[in-house]
This record gives sequence, structure tokens and C-alpha cells, in this order.
Amino acid sequence: MKQLLVISGKGGTGKTTITASFAALGKATETQMTMADCDVDAADLHLLLEPEIIERHDFYGGKIAKIDQAKCQQCQECIKICRFQAIEKNLEQGIVKVNPILCEGCTVCGYVCPHGGIIIKDSLSGEWYVSKTCFGSMVHATLGIAEENSGKLVSQVLKKAREVSENEASEVLLVDGPPGIGCPVISSFSGTDLALMVTEPTVSGKHDLERILDLSEYFDVKAVVCINKSDLDDEMTESITDYCEGRGVEVVGKIPFDKNIPTAIGSGIVPVEYKESVSSRAIFEIYQQVLERL
Repeated sequence: MKQLLVISGKGGTGKTTITASFAALGKATETQMTMADCDVDAADLHLLLEPEIIERHDFYGGKIAKIDQAKCQQCQECIKICRFQAIEKNLEQGIVKVNPILCEGCTVCGYVCPHGGIIIKDSLSGEWYVSKTCFGSMVHATLGIAEENSGKLVSQVLKKAREVSENEASEVLLVDGPPGIGCPVISSFSGTDLALMVTEPTVSGKHDLERILDLSEYFDVKAVVCINKSDLDDEMTESITDYCEGRGVEVVGKIPFDKNIPTAIGSGIVPVEYKESVSSRAIFEIYQQVLERL
């Protein structure tokens, strides 16, 4: 089983569109695939693959403090020490309370309370799922609003996806990675055999491609690049191609701008299966190039 990570240095480059198209092409070419959506902060692969949830699990990503009113002596030491101003005295009720929205789960209050009146609990931060799609099994997740530890959730999704992939003897674990270069992106690099970097011919697209290539180089993960909407700016496309060649990174394909892709996505159709799509051939050729290098 090989792990393919589809990733981008910034959001909106078409990463998920290509991932969904690869999943459809895997079925068309009889390549057994398992999918994992590691963009847990803004998961959207399920919108195209329409998974049927088979397993549902809670995700506890951090800690949260709670006052044990039976032990609290109103000394207010916890209020003084909390740098997030998450603990306050409720004047109406006459008790000290924790605001769960402001609490960062640092647990310092639990150490300073002289009466043992602080309870530190695991915080329910989201859910993760194992699902079935028409293209194969899929592991994905939902992170709660304003919740943290998305890197930890990515690790959980990948761990389960590898397990499912091995149990089903899949040839490829296809991972839709998060954008950027932060913690969840670093987590998504774990176990990757090849990373497909999706970029676009803009100044920000090139800049963020440089950053994500630096990251893949740091973790010694082989990378290839595809340029989406490449014909919108031929000069920038050429600049990105020259930059990649200078770094010894292969550009495996260029996808022309296709106004039918938003129409396909709006209709819940994987773009590569949309008959009017003019980019389908380019995506298929990139798919073939990537599998050869994987």
C-alpha cells in the first residue's frame, strides 16, 4: 500500500477537486483506493464522495477546567492565575465558574488551587468517521467550532485510514491534506510516499508552493507539482515551472481553467465525471503520471 498526499500551500487551489477526481479514476482504472480527508478544520471531500457513515467516534482533543463547588472555598487563586480570564466569580450565584469558551485547557488552575477544587476533564472537540463511498472506504472527521488540536485529529484519521487500507488490501491510500504549513499539515506528511502539490498561477500561489516544498524537503518526502488553472496567467505558470525545475521538482501536469468545474461541484458530481468538463483529460494524465511515480 502506497500513501499519496494531495496538498497545497494555500486554500482554494483545487486540491479537493483533484483528490475526488483521483478517487473516481481509481475506480475507473480498477485501482483499489482508500480515502482520508485530513483537512479536518474545513472538511469538504464528503460533499463530492457522499459517504455513508459506518462508524462514528468522539474525538477528545484537549482539556477543560471545571469548578468542584463542593470543594471550592472561594479563595479565587484560580481567577488570579488564569491568563485567559476564563474563570470569574458569578456575583448573582456567589460561586466561581469557568467559562468553557475562554478556557484553553492549560490546567494551571488545577495546580494552584489549594483545596483541590478544580476538575480537569477531557474536552470533546469533534468526531471522526469510517464511511463507505461508491469509490471505496473513507475516513474523515469534523472538528468542532473554535476547537484546537487539529493536528492530533489528523493523526487519528491517518491511523485509522491505514488500518482500513491494510484490511481491505488497498493499493493506494489517497489523502486530501490541509492547506498551509501548520500543525495539521505536518501531521498529514506522516507515512507519505509521494506528495502532489497543487498550485495556481498567482503570486500567492507560487509563494505558498515554495513554503510547502520547503516543508516536504525538510521531512524528506518526495514531491511533484501540478498547476491548476494554468492558462489564466501563462507568464506566472512559466515562472512556477522554471522554479520547480530549478529545485529538481517535477511538474507532472497543467490543468486549464474550466468554468464547468464549479457547475459540476454545485451539482454534487465529481468533476472528472462531468461530461462537459474540458479539464478531465488533463486530470487523467496527471493521475497516470502520479501513479507511475508512486
